Amino acid sequence: MKPHYELSGPPDAPVVVLGNSLGTTTALWDRQLPVLLRRFRVLRYDHRGHGRSGAVDGPYRIDDLADDVLELLDALGLDRVSYCGVSMGGMVGMWLAGHAPERIERLVLCCTTAGFASAQPWLDRAAAVRASGTGSLAPAAVGRWFTPAFRERSPEVVSAFAAGLSSVDDEGYAGCCEALAAMDLRSVLPAIEAPTAVIAAECDEATPPECGRFIADSVPGATFHLVPGAHLANVESADEVSAILEAHL
Repeated sequence: MKPHYELSGPPDAPVVVLGNSLGTTTALWDRQLPVLLRRFRVLRYDHRGHGRSGAVDGPYRIDDLADDVLELLDALGLDRVSYCGVSMGGMVGMWLAGHAPERIERLVLCCTTAGFASAQPWLDRAAAVRASGTGSLAPAAVGRWFTPAFRERSPEVVSAFAAGLSSVDDEGYAGCCEALAAMDLRSVLPAIEAPTAVIAAECDEATPPECGRFIADSVPGATFHLVPGAHLANVESADEVSAILEAHL
C-alpha cells in the first residue's frame, strides 16, 4: 500500500528518503530538513497507520513496510535514492539495501538494530495496544525516546511527540510491533553494498550503542558514530545527526 508522503526541495537534486521510528510521523525529521534541503530533494513518508497513512489489519512484516517504500518510489518514478532511517525506519533501510541494492545509493541507520533477543515484548505490546490504544503507551515511550535532561528543558517537544504517538492507529501500531517481533536482518548486513553510516546514541535504552556497533561491524566499509541523547537522537542531538547526514550523503 502506498503511504502518505511529502516531497520537497530542488526538483533536480538527488533524492533522500527519510524513514521514521515506530510511533512517530514525518515530523520526526523537522530538525534535519533545513540542512538537507540545501542540497537534496527530501522524501518523507509515514508507515502504515502512522500520520496520514492508512492501516490494514496486521500482522505485518518488515518486508511489507519495505515494499510500501518501493511502491512509493515506483509511483514517483524514483529509480535510485539515498535512505536514512531511525529505529524501525532503519530496519526498513537495511531490508531495502540488502534486498533491493539497485535502489539504494547511500544509507544512514540511526538508533536501530538488526534483531531483538526476544519477540515476546513486541507481541505483548501489540496485544496491549489492541486492548488499550496507543495513548496508553505514551508516558513510557517518551521515557525511552528522550533523556531526563531533554524532557526537562524541552517539555513542549516531548508533549508533541507523545501526542503524535497517541494519534497512531491502534492496528497499524500493533501490526508494526509484530513486524519487529519477526524481524531478523543480521544475515542481510554483509550483503549491503551502499556506503553506510551508523549512528548510535549514548543513552539509548531501546537500541543501545552495541546494536549500532554490531551493524557497523557487519556492513562492509560502514562507519560508526556515537552521539549524545536517547532513542530519538535526531531530535535530541539534532545538530550532531544533521552534520553526519550532510557529510555522509
